[in-house]
Amino acid sequence: MILLAVLFLCFISSYSASVKGHTTGLSLNNDRLYKLTYSSEVFLDRGKGNLQDSVGYRISSNVDVVLLWRSPDGDDNQLIQITMKDVNVENVNQQRGEKSIFKGKKSSQIIRKENLEAMQRPVLLHLVHGKIKEFYSYQNEPAAIENLKRGLASLFQMQLSSGTTNEADISGDCKVTYQAHQDKVTKIKALDSCKIERAGFTTPHQVLGVTSKATSVTTYKIEDSFVVAVLSEEIHALRLNFLQSIAGKIVSRQKLELKTTEASPGLKPGKQVAAIIKAVDSKYTAIPIVGQVFQSKCKGCPSLSEHWQSIRKHLQPDNLSKAEAVRSFLAFIKHLRMAKKEEILQILKAENKEVLPQLVDAVTSAQTPDSLDAILDFLDFKSAESVILQERFLYACAFASHPDEELLRALISKFKGSFGSNDIRESVMIIIGALVRKLCQNEGCKLKGVVEAKKLILAGLEKAGKKEDIMMYLLALKNARLPEGIPLLLKYTETGEGPISHLAATALQRYDVPFITDEVKKTMNRIYHQNRKIHEKTVRTTAAAIILKNNPSYMEVKNILLSIGELPKEMNKYMLSIVQDILRFEMPASKMVRQVLKEMVAHNYDRFSKSGSSSAYTGYVERTSHSASTYSLDILYSGSGILRRSNLNIFQYIEKMPLHGIQVVIEAQGLEALIAATPDEGEENLDSYAGLSALLFDVQLRPVTFFNGYSDLMSKMLSASSDPMSVVKGLLLLIDHSQELQLQSGLKANMDVQGGLAIDITGAMEFSLWYRESKTRVKNRVSVLITGDITVDSSFVKAGLEIGAETEAGLEFISTVQFSQYPFLVCLQMDKEDVPYRQFETKYERLSTGRGYVSRKRKESLIGGCEFPLHQENSDMCKVVFAPQPESSVYIFTCI
Repeated sequence: MILLAVLFLCFISSYSASVKGHTTGLSLNNDRLYKLTYSSEVFLDRGKGNLQDSVGYRISSNVDVVLLWRSPDGDDNQLIQITMKDVNVENVNQQRGEKSIFKGKKSSQIIRKENLEAMQRPVLLHLVHGKIKEFYSYQNEPAAIENLKRGLASLFQMQLSSGTTNEADISGDCKVTYQAHQDKVTKIKALDSCKIERAGFTTPHQVLGVTSKATSVTTYKIEDSFVVAVLSEEIHALRLNFLQSIAGKIVSRQKLELKTTEASPGLKPGKQVAAIIKAVDSKYTAIPIVGQVFQSKCKGCPSLSEHWQSIRKHLQPDNLSKAEAVRSFLAFIKHLRMAKKEEILQILKAENKEVLPQLVDAVTSAQTPDSLDAILDFLDFKSAESVILQERFLYACAFASHPDEELLRALISKFKGSFGSNDIRESVMIIIGALVRKLCQNEGCKLKGVVEAKKLILAGLEKAGKKEDIMMYLLALKNARLPEGIPLLLKYTETGEGPISHLAATALQRYDVPFITDEVKKTMNRIYHQNRKIHEKTVRTTAAAIILKNNPSYMEVKNILLSIGELPKEMNKYMLSIVQDILRFEMPASKMVRQVLKEMVAHNYDRFSKSGSSSAYTGYVERTSHSASTYSLDILYSGSGILRRSNLNIFQYIEKMPLHGIQVVIEAQGLEALIAATPDEGEENLDSYAGLSALLFDVQLRPVTFFNGYSDLMSKMLSASSDPMSVVKGLLLLIDHSQELQLQSGLKANMDVQGGLAIDITGAMEFSLWYRESKTRVKNRVSVLITGDITVDSSFVKAGLEIGAETEAGLEFISTVQFSQYPFLVCLQMDKEDVPYRQFETKYERLSTGRGYVSRKRKESLIGGCEFPLHQENSDMCKVVFAPQPESSVYIFTCI
């Protein structure tokens, strides 16, 4: 009795896990011709799921399926013939009406006669245990038409039992999961597992990247081991991470339905399938079931030269502040990616010097072997006359969206050669560091070129003797952030002099938390507390910032708080502002700081009432549920009231992932002699110097010097020039995602997102002995354009969705100090101008013959300008001009 019960349970289990009848795959009756209807439709929208707002098309036909041969050795070895008939193409959106591009056109006119004939030629499918062993078709048929037939044939591959396996079909070699229940089978294909060769690349950084999701579910209804109905749905969705309005979705559906059966001619006799195929038609040949690549011909498209001539007026220097310049830049990059080296060189050699820098930006950003060869042939690094072009090339390399090893090798080769400008030599090494970082982030750390670049940076820093070379390699390491370079950075931070020590400390500051070990923090504590030697204020405050940012211990925080009151006057105020900013902005260290502040020895009036002008403040530019933009400004003055360092930072966060968008640091030292003031401790022997350092989108750029040395300072003061110096200027490609998809239906889809900007950052420092006033000014102007382009192409009809957003913005920071008296007067201003924001959407359907449908939408808005609080006592946006703040004895004002 127990045995019978066990057998009964096994039977029930087997029954629930498989379909009644056959136990492996579909099985056709020997003497029946199956007549089915088939449709494949696709539509595109912005992910809202409203069919009325979508574009797309439907391809439908009748289908005949017949069994030609079954192996005498087993029922599961079959050869079937599939024939499409009465093919038709129509709108997926039936409300198109008179605007339909298919209205009044026959299938032969839409598809073209030769394509239609190829589509209606039968294909053969060799199935073994329900899986495709071979796919047979005729040679030299158009790849796009063969793909449509592959898409239909792939629906006949399935198994009647539950389980997970790998299958090869039009999508590639994919992992699939079957769920069988009575007369229904569901097949779920993991599209991210499909192995298929398709072109594509993406921006690896999460903030500038995209999030994509793909699903594929096919449901079979089975009777007598054959399909009664098949419904397949494949969805691809894409969204830009930091601007979620740039989003789109492709929905592709296939439907196959049995209408009737008729008597068939019967099976072909034979034991070998090859002989059967030859008997049917000797012209049949086995071809891959995996979809093949094809390119639709572009009729009437301009040549590279013609396209350049049509857009070059938008790339004149005076037009770079407009979004149209970025639009032209992005469009030209697409053309450059299809161009040959000779075409690109011809345009480079023919262009004038005004537009040539923008052309260099575009050619470098194209990131193809031909564009790289062309630009390297064009630029002469031994010449000092083309420094601007060389610098624009290097900046474009630094911001490359998907750099490869060849680009890195090219820069290494250039670095080993000779230069007409030492500034360019330094820039090459700094950019090598940036490329190492990007390649390592993309799992390329073990590439030979990357390994060579690492050795070049580390060995160069270890052996460098000149101050300029040490600074150069430190900047490269600051970009590369090599873990193996930390010991060298610690050495230069603790034992280096002046700017070298400070630069090494700021390089350490860029490392992620896991790399700031106890050994690193011990060194930072020694530097901050000056256990071994006296350090400059800039180095000590940077060391403190590293400690407080990287999981500080209770004693580390307590010792820093206890030091406040024992530091130089302005450093006291600066460190107090840093602690207060941590608490106010709820930074990670705030919990530990609050614990320490429970002790009266650390938290008392004497310590927290220190006066001074130095400050630190962090605030939000914008904040949403999934993203945030923050700004921070910290200013450190010398005891005599002269600016020592101002540090402006803007970060963009997606969830918890940060992108360091902008950092502008202005530093000055050794200026006390001009006003007969006494330098602070440790800074008695510093040379007169002022300069500006910029970091843009996680890439440290070569610093700019305002003056270096007393004679240079006096020369520039007497010349009375306050013209701003350019820190970085150019067109940058920041977002670059391209994805080619093979849809299961046989159609080809492309999902592309590009984002570019025209940027101009300038900085100036003015110093007046007569008025006893110093002023620093940093101005950022950007034009931004982001576009998303989604298309589905069958070679004879194409549907597309283009979405985008553009803006022009400006941000200016000015700090003015009057040091004719103490407490000296400070004016801090940071203003954002009115920002025009434009969104657009274009949907289209277009036949290869030229007929098309286009729908355009556009929305414009103006985001009002605003000012940002730059000081903790100023967070209520006070409008006071040189009016003292009672608690801090610092005078602050913001402009409206």
